[in-house]
Amino acid sequence: MMRSLFLRVLTTVTCLALAVGPALSAARIKDIASLQSGRENQLIGYGLVVGLQGTGDSMRSSPFTEQSMRAMLQNLGISMVGTQTRAKNIAAVLVTANLPPFSSPGSRIDVTVGSLGDSTSLRGGTLVMTSLTGADGQIYAVAQGSIVVTGVSAAGDAASVQQGVTTAGRVPNGAIIERELPSRFKDSSDLVLQLRNPDFSTAVGMADAINRYASAQYGSPIAESRDSQSVYVAKPKMADLARLMADIENLVVETDVPARVVINERTGTIVIGQDVRISPVAVSYGTLTVQVNEMPRVVQPEPFSDGETAVEPNTDILVQQDGGQVAMLDGSSLRSLVSGLNSIGVKPDGIISILQSIKTAGALQAELVLQ
Repeated sequence: MMRSLFLRVLTTVTCLALAVGPALSAARIKDIASLQSGRENQLIGYGLVVGLQGTGDSMRSSPFTEQSMRAMLQNLGISMVGTQTRAKNIAAVLVTANLPPFSSPGSRIDVTVGSLGDSTSLRGGTLVMTSLTGADGQIYAVAQGSIVVTGVSAAGDAASVQQGVTTAGRVPNGAIIERELPSRFKDSSDLVLQLRNPDFSTAVGMADAINRYASAQYGSPIAESRDSQSVYVAKPKMADLARLMADIENLVVETDVPARVVINERTGTIVIGQDVRISPVAVSYGTLTVQVNEMPRVVQPEPFSDGETAVEPNTDILVQQDGGQVAMLDGSSLRSLVSGLNSIGVKPDGIISILQSIKTAGALQAELVLQ
């Protein structure tokens, strides 16, 4: 019998203040902002997938699949009154898609298909004509086509294997847009640019870059930053709105974002931003391992005696401590921060614990995001 007990000890940290200026980077406006009137709209629909090789919904467990099949055949002129079916080559699915901005009738978009019933795989199936509606209840697209499934599954009598998801897939260019959005781009009197990463410094810098362009082109400023996310651009009287937007989106501005450290404890992923700084700290990390081994011994009695065979306990305890070295972390730059963490010689889970403790001590000059 053997059992192990692992105890991890993470030490305290001491910190001092250190001021370091942030670093800026340049990017085009089209890469950091989007047009408010040019956002995507989500579509949803309910449909049927046919042509499955025995991997569809069972009619008893998914009664809505049978109801949908009867309704579809009724619309095609086939009566199903008084009949029952046990076919497993059909599945009920939910179809979703994103309607791009400024889409015109006749263009195509991709759709995503997901099973609603107990279907085991949608591989090889074909989506039957499905209408896609928006939040206002209007039909904006119609989807149909063969489903592409990336997952693979195989099963036998005593074992099974599965890689990826087989109950969801995509239909590339499977939907045809039937209705355009009510609002049009050239009907707008002004433009509203929304930053993908809200920041006051970036918003003010973007407004200044647009005003420099407008002053040289039209003789007056036209942009104003209202908050950390929105920049309003007034349309000049003699300007073409599409050409104005084409010129504005290629302007280069200096971007700035808050310093962040993103940690995913489930996968052990750590992403440290360029502007992350750590005040000088002393960190000690050590792993204490206590291993308890139970090795009982069997004791035999003397020959020709009245004794009985007994089991004598025998316990072996091993204590081992790895690491424990003290390292100085001085995060004046990203390179020095990473070098300091690597010098301790710990794995990603240990670095995650160290960063959380440094944040608790107040020495991490960044936002700590846990996923």
